[in-house]
Amino acid sequence: AIVPDGRVRRLNRQYRRTDTATDVLSFPSEEPGYLGDVVIAAGVARRQARDATHSLQTEYRVLALHGLLHLLGYDHERDDGRMARVEARLRRRGGLPEGLIERHG
Repeated sequence: AIVPDGRVRRLNRQYRRTDTATDVLSFPSEEPGYLGDVVIAAGVARRQARDATHSLQTEYRVLALHGLLHLLGYDHERDDGRMARVEARLRRRGGLPEGLIERHG
């Protein structure tokens, strides 16, 4: 889902105890055959696209990939670079620019 920044901020505060509108959130599902949901903050994505000098569509693709990897169980905060390597490989294959992990360190 692509939603207003305020909605993402509320979700981030509720589920991660962080009172900011982050760019993308992932919500894994317990339901068999369903990975879960990826929620993208529209305003944050627009600003990041502008700052990265690429299109909003490209930014949505970068954010969706990042969110999907989280749904698949990757966690760049705890996996010693494993998610970063997978994300970089998939971005190259998909012709996408620098990803979130590289931007934020």
